[in-house]
Amino acid sequence: MTASDRRSKADHIRHILETEGDAVAANTQGFNAGRYESVADLEAYEDLKSEARAIKEDAIERLPDLLSDLRTAVEANGGTVYLADDAADANQYIRDVVEDADGDRVVKSKSMTSEEIELNEALADDCDVVETDLGEWVLQLADEAPSHIVAPAIHKSREGIAELFTERFDPEDPPETAEELTMFAREKLGEQLADADVGVTGANFLTADSGTMALVTSEGNARKTVAATDTHVAVAGVEKVIPSVEDLRPFIELIGRSGTGQDITSYVSLLTPPVDSPTLDFQRDETGSAEDREFHLVLVDNGRLAMREDDDLRETLYCIRCSACSNSCANFQQVGGHAFGGETYSGGIATGWEAGIEGLDTAAEFNDLCTGCSRCVNACPVEIDIPWINTVVRDRINRGADAELDWLVDGLVPDEEPSGLDPQKRLFGNFATLARLGSATAPVSNWLADTGVSRRLMERFVGIDRRRDLPTFAAETFREWADGRSTVANPEREVVLFPDLYTNHVQVERGKAAVRALEALDVAVHVPDVPASGRAPLSQGMIATARDHAETVADELLDHVEAGRDVVVIEPSDHALFQREYEQLLDADRYRALADGSYELFEYVYGLLANGASADALASGDGRRLAYHSHCQQRTLGVERYTEAVLDDLGFDVVTSDVECCGMAGSFGYKQEYYDVSVAVGDELAAQFTADGVDDRTVVASGTSCLDQLDDLLERPSKHPIELVAPTARTERVSGD
Repeated sequence: MTASDRRSKADHIRHILETEGDAVAANTQGFNAGRYESVADLEAYEDLKSEARAIKEDAIERLPDLLSDLRTAVEANGGTVYLADDAADANQYIRDVVEDADGDRVVKSKSMTSEEIELNEALADDCDVVETDLGEWVLQLADEAPSHIVAPAIHKSREGIAELFTERFDPEDPPETAEELTMFAREKLGEQLADADVGVTGANFLTADSGTMALVTSEGNARKTVAATDTHVAVAGVEKVIPSVEDLRPFIELIGRSGTGQDITSYVSLLTPPVDSPTLDFQRDETGSAEDREFHLVLVDNGRLAMREDDDLRETLYCIRCSACSNSCANFQQVGGHAFGGETYSGGIATGWEAGIEGLDTAAEFNDLCTGCSRCVNACPVEIDIPWINTVVRDRINRGADAELDWLVDGLVPDEEPSGLDPQKRLFGNFATLARLGSATAPVSNWLADTGVSRRLMERFVGIDRRRDLPTFAAETFREWADGRSTVANPEREVVLFPDLYTNHVQVERGKAAVRALEALDVAVHVPDVPASGRAPLSQGMIATARDHAETVADELLDHVEAGRDVVVIEPSDHALFQREYEQLLDADRYRALADGSYELFEYVYGLLANGASADALASGDGRRLAYHSHCQQRTLGVERYTEAVLDDLGFDVVTSDVECCGMAGSFGYKQEYYDVSVAVGDELAAQFTADGVDDRTVVASGTSCLDQLDDLLERPSKHPIELVAPTARTERVSGD
């Protein structure tokens, strides 16, 4: 990406933040809060998600057979099935159906698949096409694209919609309130429905056993679209097929709760078309025979069957289009789908869809807005590993670059990536090398990096925003401090404390504090000479380099595990790497051994205290007032509660932020093109920590990125909580004393 490209992307994001950000944030955060509340009412939420995933796994595995069964069922009901290879094929078939029906007007209910194939544009020359979903109709009037999978006009304010209606229709009494706008739209759309010839719907699910389609909507327009027209065309991707009507149960339970926080959406319609209801003639006010109804099911491939054969993109086909990944994503909450989206799909799962349907170039336009924070993992009702799909696509984008000069790069950089890799990604992916050089030459390196000339050059050539403070490298690394140091003699337990990249080279004091805290609890601490975890290259989509790191780290740490030592990790993103992403980078046995043998720092301290270690050995809180922010990946793994519990047990007075993401996300917050969205996310956290009653509290955070962001946004410094919990430094222990 050139400097000009970065500035252009930054300008686009800044424009979206200014014009759409407030509306998108209010709506997506409302949906996300509703999801938390709604799924809390489900006794077996996790079991339902696993059941739904199992059904989708089975359906995609047996897809050719299910498509054959579906065709048999629909044709037995009197309908027609057409399997379209691509968008052009689907559109031509639907044009023919409309022509055969002498259709002058086509009414549509909401369908992302019809958006994908650009059906409206394909029909526009031959007939009038009207969207009947309120949000879609608003966007049709405004000539805008959807910005959300479920709520397409989520970026539009009530005032903006009122202005649009007034401009387009010039009503005598312009509608203003939400109720007035809705009633105005209902009247106008009713007129369109009454005069329609062909109705087009999507389908949330199709059951192969009976040809039944499930439509899950917030409005009654889908039913009206079917009932008001003699010819019904349903457009759906082939992945929408599931085996049986009985299999709908978990999806109906989950889709509304996951998407909009509703226990069940307003309308759940199970239709086995052609529907057995009389045809309607609104002009003559007459009804006709149900036998005159015609039904066409257009199943769209458009890359899906190839995705089915792709081990890494296959999971995308499990998606039920609920939008939970969008609503739970801090970056999407700020910019919506007009920045965080491709030709059709938006949000976290969009990378998989757009890569499979449109190609890598389209996915590349927004892929980097996924920071891999993993908040979407727990939100997804079918347990799709969305961050991994994004990482795989990022890797493919990297490798799709011009690699003719591989020979020139070989040996000059310590990674496994092609020569065409974006310099910004190569820099951040090789941060371990940069950190070693920075520490070796500190403090000169810190001074040099922070000069005006250096900042301008870094912004121009690798896109590091000059407004962001750079890390300060320590001259003595954590590993060097620990080397040869004696620890507890005759300990209760032994641990190997993983020296993550930032602890080793930047935030050395938190490493020293972790050692003091563990030793105070009678734990012998070993700090191994081991390379960085691979988190940095993985975040840039440099999978081969990350795998190389993972193999080396596992070789070292598993020797300690086999020796009976526990692995303790300070940095939450590295702990998450051991617990989650290493499953993709290591063989199953080695991954499982390391995951089972490793613990987040405060998870481990909590376990020690719960099993008899004396809290008196640690620093007392004495009512000290703290404002605490946990890390995204701590929350995903469910380990953030241990930090809160330990601080509470030690007598600290803790206010915990309910803002789930700081917005920094490692290298993301340094990048020029994403600086503004990073700060926009962080501003919500900063607002909480500067509110009355919180503004005088000591700020603590568990993650490296969180600490960096808070230090940039607040006027008071932040600390890792272990620095408050650990006893003060004292004379080094001598083994045997």
